[in-house]
Amino acid sequence: MQHILVAHVEACLRSFNIQMPEEINRILTDQISDLLFCPTDIAVQNLNNEVFANKPVQVFQLGDVMQDSALLFAEQAVAPAGDLPESFILTTLHCAENTDNPERLAAIVAALNEINATLAPVVLPLHPRTRKVIAQHGLQLNVHLIDPVGYFEMVWLLDHCELVLTDSDGVQKEAFFFGKACVTMREQTEWVELIEVGANELVVADKGKIIGAATLNLGRRVQDTAQLYGGGKAAERIVSELLKAGV
Repeated sequence: MQHILVAHVEACLRSFNIQMPEEINRILTDQISDLLFCPTDIAVQNLNNEVFANKPVQVFQLGDVMQDSALLFAEQAVAPAGDLPESFILTTLHCAENTDNPERLAAIVAALNEINATLAPVVLPLHPRTRKVIAQHGLQLNVHLIDPVGYFEMVWLLDHCELVLTDSDGVQKEAFFFGKACVTMREQTEWVELIEVGANELVVADKGKIIGAATLNLGRRVQDTAQLYGGGKAAERIVSELLKAGV
């Protein structure tokens, strides 16, 4: 029965042209869960749209444990090894929809090079796979490249940068946790609430649009006035509900 259900859901996802693996996994996992802890009101609405109100499952909106983690470990954050610019744009580039598409990759590399040369230094922790693909296509990144970093180093970079320019899913939220504006180089984003409150700007892999968005958002600070992700108390609330449920 589960195999039939998964096949049906996958067919529905294809019909809606959902491209993000994380969202596909989320939808499939939700179908076999008893308790669903949603990070935002929009996440709850998504479940309502998927008719979860008629399913034998409990749905809670308790916040996002990613914010708990970011706030908890911010004081333990450390700078990556090596010299870094005093003021910089933090960039990540690894999403398959960008790295596996030569035209998109070339446009992003060209945009980063120009931003680094004319707007502000670009610090890019570059994954070996992305570095290899860039070399295979004969592209040249003229930015401040560093090796991939661990969580504490990434938290430090997020806390000290002037803007986040990314194609990552989680980094979009982490930028918001530290009050930094974000420009996302993707066709879609999981975190539409950040678009709605003006904390994140979604741009396609277009050189001019990336440069324009980076220019407008450089140095801009964002405020979490509505506590979109629970204000750092999500884990406490989740544990409380698990205890009530006898888990």
